[in-house]
Amino acid sequence: MSETVAVLGASPKPDRYSCKAVMLLDQYGHKVIPVNPYHQNVAGIDCVKTLQGLDGIDTVTLYLNPDLLESQLDELISLKPRRVIFNPGTESAEHQRRLEAAGITTEEACTLVLLRTHQF
Repeated sequence: MSETVAVLGASPKPDRYSCKAVMLLDQYGHKVIPVNPYHQNVAGIDCVKTLQGLDGIDTVTLYLNPDLLESQLDELISLKPRRVIFNPGTESAEHQRRLEAAGITTEEACTLVLLRTHQF
């Protein structure tokens, strides 16, 4: 089943896991929305600057340091995605608690592994 996935903290650098996630999500047939205020596109897909104004997002996969996510957490909660994936290095018990209190499922996992093992 295809999902609409926002990749928060997407990087255009091919060696970064966030860039690899954008490419693999696209390859697996998902609609991918890279989110990064500093870049125009990631892996040939246009970036949006913020989560604000997005609609119909099923999953947000995080590639942001928890300190950087803090300023965007309310915006993420108002987006109301079905789930948020905390990739390695992005984990935050406090952020997960706040998302879950808002009815959003959270998961500590690697998006690349989830996709390759058909668990996404």
